[in-house]
Amino acid sequence: KYHKEKNADATISVMEVPLEDASRFGIMNTDSDEKIFEFEEKPENPKNNLASMGIYIFNWDVLKKYLIEDEESEDTSHDFGKDIIPKLLNDNKTMYAYEFEGYWKDVGTIESLWQANMDLLEESPELDLYNKEWKVYSEDVNHPPHYITKEGKVKSSLVNEGCVVNGEIENTILFQSVKIGKNSKVQDSLIFPNVEIGDNVVIERAIIGEDTKISDGKTINKDSSDYIKSSHEISSTGIVVIGEESEI
Repeated sequence: KYHKEKNADATISVMEVPLEDASRFGIMNTDSDEKIFEFEEKPENPKNNLASMGIYIFNWDVLKKYLIEDEESEDTSHDFGKDIIPKLLNDNKTMYAYEFEGYWKDVGTIESLWQANMDLLEESPELDLYNKEWKVYSEDVNHPPHYITKEGKVKSSLVNEGCVVNGEIENTILFQSVKIGKNSKVQDSLIFPNVEIGDNVVIERAIIGEDTKISDGKTINKDSSDYIKSSHEISSTGIVVIGEESEI
């Protein structure tokens, strides 16, 4: 509706981000009517904090023309932000920014990926997976139901199909077919599918990659430098990332 009202050739959905993070985004510089007069791809010194969400509406004839030209060009990276949008602006096409109000998060860093998942664990999350009026369908992997043993404890967490929890998890998301051993404690973490966690393991503020196996008695947190190898890292905020198919 906004795109049609503005009689635009292209409309780009934008959202305000903290100015200190703006250099990670494509930034739209607009006039008072939200008409775009300049686009900066990940500028070192951004002029504002209106970040492109990577969601566009184009008039079909315009989009078709520029995509064909881009395909035939040798001097292009075939990217909307780097090639298509700048060419539209250079040709004085009518482009508007649409300021989105609602939940949205870029997940281009370890911290933002971790935080986006933690946001789902709030009592009243902005992105409500249980809103029947705006359904979000997750992957149906056709696994058995998850199982919490009599020793298992689950608090403020999401547990997917096929999981078996013998230990304790809090503020954590378990993807499909994760196994938590006895007396193990997992907190503030994101555990991807098919991870096997042994007995007496402690995991804090971590992202554990798919098909990883963690043996008994290990501790994984910001102080566990003994386990950090080339495929693993600790972010600046202390989030531990373990690569997929690891054995620890």
